[in-house]
Amino acid sequence: MMVMILMSVFFCAYFYIQAIRYAMPAKRWAFLGLCGGPMFLPLFVIKQHISVRKAAGYNNLFFRA
Repeated sequence: MMVMILMSVFFCAYFYIQAIRYAMPAKRWAFLGLCGGPMFLPLFVIKQHISVRKAAGYNNLFFRA
């Protein structure tokens, strides 16, 4: 039980920080991280990718160093 609570708090902070970095709604993702923990990680990664594609454009290349 304690492990689940710690994981939820960790993912709450992780989603909040990453959402701020990628200009996504931070409070929404923090709440989902607190409620679901790692269960929402695949959804978050997909939304993060969509956010980057919208900012850069769908026909442009995006290189990470």
